[in-house]
Amino acid sequence: MPLVNPLDSKHDSETKELAEFFDETLGFCPNSVLTMQHRPAISKAFINLNKAVMANEGGVTSALKRMIAWVSSNATGCRYCQAHAIRAAERYGASQEQLDNIWEYRTHPAFSDAERVALEFALAASQVPNTVTAKIKNNLCKYWNDGEIVEMLGVISLFGFLNRWNDSMATPLEDGAMESGNQYLKKYGWEKGKHV
Repeated sequence: MPLVNPLDSKHDSETKELAEFFDETLGFCPNSVLTMQHRPAISKAFINLNKAVMANEGGVTSALKRMIAWVSSNATGCRYCQAHAIRAAERYGASQEQLDNIWEYRTHPAFSDAERVALEFALAASQVPNTVTAKIKNNLCKYWNDGEIVEMLGVISLFGFLNRWNDSMATPLEDGAMESGNQYLKKYGWEKGKHV
């Protein structure tokens, strides 16, 4: 049972208009955003931050950003965000092989060395306490420039907010996200948990 129930998508017209962004990324407006509408300034600020973080201004692809979000969400244990991130990775062009082997990113040939380093950074930066080391920094700098590293940490930080929001709220999982979670993550033990 959610801590606070999501409001109808028509509750705040400005949020509804901004939330059309999620029709492309997920195919639906997330219940997390509908819950944020209890304070529309939060829902609008969140959507605008999400758009800024997910904009592509360098070599970090949309698919990689969503895989970074998945690794980050997996590190924190948020099942809601894991399902959303894997769904968005699928919709933004992650290969079937990557989706099927996401947790084997360290060794699976579907991932490039640059992607492995980015996903390792996501894991280290998402843990508490933080485990980003000089070695991770040096590896990042081999493949990515400063702006691209900022983009990656933007994704990790955005999902840090979402992981806490959705796990604390027990945000109800939407059907589309549930389908993606079952398809790609169930073999790793994923289930919707409290997000019913």
